[in-house]
Amino acid sequence: MQVATEPEVKDGQMSSELKMLPDESVKQLVQLFKLLGDETRIRILHLLHQADELNVLELCTLLDQRQPSVSHHLALLRVAGLIDMRRDGKHNYYRVVPKEFEALITRVFQVSEASPLRICFEQFELRYGLIESAK
Repeated sequence: MQVATEPEVKDGQMSSELKMLPDESVKQLVQLFKLLGDETRIRILHLLHQADELNVLELCTLLDQRQPSVSHHLALLRVAGLIDMRRDGKHNYYRVVPKEFEALITRVFQVSEASPLRICFEQFELRYGLIESAK
């Protein structure tokens, strides 16, 4: 375990051990957290992850919400690239985009070999860095 040390600031500059996030990264993360800062959108992602694919009416029933509200949340998640849609007859079916979902987790939890990490979201698991296998 690493021991935390006091950051050194000299002449308005931080020590080389501490790095600031680039402004563009901060803006992207703020937008991402705003998107995920809504209970309904989190619930939608969770339901879609479990069911692989659901249509709007099924989501409305599961969430106990009206269609315009659910469609609004789905549109925001779709524009962000976290979910995808296919049309079948009168119904739109939505599903999580695994590659984008993994990219989301990676952006939020940037890790290095020095700080291995395992993230579990129900049965979805991402492993980063050097993680010792259980023997």
